[in-house]
Amino acid sequence: MKRLLYKFLLLLYNLYALLLFIILMLVIFPLVIIASFLNPVLSGKIIYRLCMLWADIWFPLVGIFHKNYYETPHNKKKAYLFVTNHISYLDAAVIVKTFRQALRPLGKVEMTKVPVFGYIYKNAIVTVDRDNASDRSNSVKKLISVLQRGISILIFPEGTFNETGRPLKSFYDGAFRIAIETQTPIKPVLFLDTYNRMPYNGILTLNPGKNRSVFLEEIPVEGLTIEDLPELKHKVFSVMEEKLVVYKAGWIRR
Repeated sequence: MKRLLYKFLLLLYNLYALLLFIILMLVIFPLVIIASFLNPVLSGKIIYRLCMLWADIWFPLVGIFHKNYYETPHNKKKAYLFVTNHISYLDAAVIVKTFRQALRPLGKVEMTKVPVFGYIYKNAIVTVDRDNASDRSNSVKKLISVLQRGISILIFPEGTFNETGRPLKSFYDGAFRIAIETQTPIKPVLFLDTYNRMPYNGILTLNPGKNRSVFLEEIPVEGLTIEDLPELKHKVFSVMEEKLVVYKAGWIRR
């Protein structure tokens, strides 16, 4: 009986959270349309700020309390190539609560098909079609161009959800190739609670509670060449894996 009651209450909560999500998106949508007519750099910054405003309202109203932690001092004025783990549909929303600075994430092109949200999404991030080699190449060029303007970028090096039960799944090369080519330091960030707040293995699984992001120490790439890519990728993977174990990430099956 208690289990049925819990499921019913969780369903009501998720319907409330979804309705609020849609309403707030519709509120900022006209401003996003106006901003999208500006030059790409200014447009991206304004739309990202609007998304931050959306998140600052939505998260508290659904009872998800986010906090950033910094293992070392973080310079928000410096351009980084951020990498983080990918474990939940909530990761996309948590981005704007975590990174409070000019940023362009890399995201799946499929999300642009969602009404209203898709329009905001494609104007706030750099999209990529992972099944199209030409599109992947164009996305890399856009990311490099963003870095050259002093704006940070964010890449999920795992590519898709980590469903292995281990702290991380294997990394793709792309993020580390860009870091080396542009000589941009890598800043690993951990999304510790998005799996607990919204597990990927079901629908309407969102639940209230704490949500933490942890900024780790930056990893310099100055002087590295493409031959150093495997070692750099392994170093970043090892650092993130170790810290996820230390922080007892909820998806790790021991």
